[in-house]
Amino acid sequence: MSDTASVEEAAAASQDSVVSPLAMIYGQPLAQFPRDLYIPPDAMAVMLDAFEGPLDLLLYLIRKANVNVLDIPMALLTEQYLVYVEAMRSQNLELAADYLVMAAMLIEIKSRMLLPRPKAATGDDAEDPRAELVRRLIEYEQMKLAAQQINEWPQAERDFDWVEVWVEKALLRRLPEVSPLDLQNAWHGILRQARLHTRHLVQREELSVREHMGVILRRLREAGGFVDFVDLFDPTQGVPVLVVHFLAVLELAREHLLEMTQVEVFAPIYLRLTDEPGDFR
Repeated sequence: MSDTASVEEAAAASQDSVVSPLAMIYGQPLAQFPRDLYIPPDAMAVMLDAFEGPLDLLLYLIRKANVNVLDIPMALLTEQYLVYVEAMRSQNLELAADYLVMAAMLIEIKSRMLLPRPKAATGDDAEDPRAELVRRLIEYEQMKLAAQQINEWPQAERDFDWVEVWVEKALLRRLPEVSPLDLQNAWHGILRQARLHTRHLVQREELSVREHMGVILRRLREAGGFVDFVDLFDPTQGVPVLVVHFLAVLELAREHLLEMTQVEVFAPIYLRLTDEPGDFR
């Protein structure tokens, strides 16, 4: 009898020696949890907060168990899920509301799978109670993977910052526009030159503005560029001719057959033909 007891004790001792340790601490096996081990009451709540919803928790349990999402073991999955939900409900009842709805759905699917399923009229098997859950899980996983891929793209103010750089563009040099005052001053200067060559000769002379317009256009065409405003007038021809010549210049400017410009304010005025073809030859 004693021999039998000694054999049983040796077998029990050998069985205890082959039990795998709970953990390895600094290379030493840990056979049982320390009696003074303190687990914070919010440890489970922190883990539950990491899930984005009931589907996320279900998908985590399925991937952790390494099972096919198309053939979910409802009994095992429901049991593990209820453990998480119970821990959540004890910590945060408001957070556990959506999870409780999913728990009720899992229990319903589990109950329907335990009941006998009659065959359909066509001879095929009835619809799997897990079909709707599987569809939602597959769609959720696809959306989650797509969100992860989008999150890996470079994002402003996370992976890079916007930098504003002032780039000075080459602008076309714009010459100052000729003001009416500048044109008036230039005209007065021509009149002063004309008074120096006045002759007391009374005669009737017919002057044509259109004819002077043609003269001015020919002069500008022959010059092939800019012509000084003063050079268009000959003070020796008298004031009447100068007046008609000046009216011809204004008429050409009004019809956009010539353009006036100057380098800066109060600078000499220059005239040239525009790109538009004129009516005078």
